[in-house]
This record gives sequence, structure tokens and C-alpha cells, in this order.
Amino acid sequence: MKKVIVTTTINPPTEAILRFQALMDWELVVIGDLKTPKDYKLERGIYMTPEEQEKYDKELSDAIGWNCIQRRNFGLLLAHDMDADIVAVVDDDNIPYKYWGKDLMVGKSVEVNFYETDLPAFDPIGAANEKRLWHRGFPLQLIPKRDYTRKSRVSVNVDVQADFWNGDPDIDAICRMIEAPECKFDESCFPISSNKLSPFNSQNTFIKGSILKNYFLFPHIGRMDDIWASYYMQAKGARVVYGKASVYQARNEHDLIKDMKQEYLGYENNMKLVQDLAVDPERIVNYLSERSIQAFKLYRRHFKNV
Repeated sequence: MKKVIVTTTINPPTEAILRFQALMDWELVVIGDLKTPKDYKLERGIYMTPEEQEKYDKELSDAIGWNCIQRRNFGLLLAHDMDADIVAVVDDDNIPYKYWGKDLMVGKSVEVNFYETDLPAFDPIGAANEKRLWHRGFPLQLIPKRDYTRKSRVSVNVDVQADFWNGDPDIDAICRMIEAPECKFDESCFPISSNKLSPFNSQNTFIKGSILKNYFLFPHIGRMDDIWASYYMQAKGARVVYGKASVYQARNEHDLIKDMKQEYLGYENNMKLVQDLAVDPERIVNYLSERSIQAFKLYRRHFKNV
């Protein structure tokens, strides 16, 4: 089985990167940006320079732009070229535990804690032990309406495994400013799945390689890039299961006010988006700029039968 780790960075190799490159049953792909050190080097793995990205697909590079995490899409394309069976999308500040990437659920039928809701979306964090928090990208209007009483054990065929993160979790800037959490998620709460669309991120997520054509980190929409990608992918039929925390996030320094501004598009649109995607996944284009739509088209032309 071919397994590929994909990330982007503007830093010298971090502790997380050093640990990921040491995993001998995985191939590591790191995508550079204009701010990435010019002498960036891996002991084991592929580093794709900005120049190599331009050579690979100049039109896509221009459509995405520079100095943004969406350069990571080039890593997804490289993983596709490598015929990856499973692609792990990670951040360089998420330090993997020793069991990271072991006993993967992707491509298997797994019995999970299954939550049914009548709301348009499901928040996985509220199903764990940190109930005061919510996942980045979950519609804010639904937070007080969350209800986890309809729980059962169900077998799910897993297309996406979104593992959690101890330490500083993936919550939005409003939640982070209010709570400033340091989390340790109870492993007994997992795995988790639901009957509705739910947000997952691109920082500790395992994806079946055969469905990468439907996974694109949309540029020019701030910090909704991976969230809207997750909603779109599920609307196209992918089943996501949330796994126990397999990394510790020692979060890179962030300006929370800037993060909040970059999340505003989601605060305003996430509710309507999940409702629209449940009707027709292609309604995603109603929420994207022309440049973002064009970037998605350019990305998808690298896949056959799209």
C-alpha cells in the first residue's frame, strides 16, 4: 500500500517534520512557498520548490497565489501522481504520537459511535469530552442547539479519517479567544461519525487516494479553505470518521484577530452552505470567487474522468 504525507511550510524543518520523515512506511512530500528558507532540505522525502511548482502547472500556481497554505494542493497532485492509496494531510506544528498512522480506518468498515441529528451539520468536538468547544467551520448559529442524545453503534465504510489533536485543538478564533484551551481528548469517545455534513481540517487527516479529485483546498476564502473542502467532499459522497488524537499541536504563533477576520466568510455563510450542498454539491461555486473556481478547474484537470 502506498502512503504519502503531504504538508506545506514556511519554516525550517520542525520537530513534526523530522518525525514524519522518519516514518519508513510513509513517503513525505513538503510543498514550499516564497517564505520557505531557500536552503530547505529533507533527509528523506520530496521537497517541491516554488520553481518546481511553477514548472508543474504555472496556470494553477497563478490561480492559487503565493504565501498561502493552499499551495498544499500541489502536494495532493504529487500524491496522486505517486498513485497513493492513502494521503495524510498534516501541519508542521502537529507533532505525531508514536501510534500515528497505525491501524488506519480508511478503506475499511469500522464500528463507530454514530450520532444522528436533524440539524444541517454535526460538530464532532461536542461529541467528545471538551463540550464547551466547537470545531472550526461549524455554523455558529447551531452551537446552542447541539444534541448528542441520539447515539448508536453503526458500521461505516471510511473514506476519510480525521484524527483529533491534543494541546491546542482546531477551533475557530472566537472559541480560542474565549476558552484558550489546552486539551486532552478522551480516547473512549472515538471513533465518531454522523448522518450529517461535519467539518474536518487539513492538519491531521487521512484521505483515500481514489477520491482526491474531490478534495481541493479552495484559495481566496481565508481560513475556510479546508473546511469548505471537507463539506464539498462529503456532499459528493465521502464518509468521514473522526479518530482519537494522534498528534500534539504545539500551534505556531497566530494573530487571533487576523484569524477571526479570515474566518468571517464562514461565520456568515457556513449555515447556508451546508444546506445548499446537501441539495447539490456543485452549489459550492455560488460561494467562491471566479479565481477560486478557476483554480479548482485547473486542479481537477490532472485527474482522468472528471
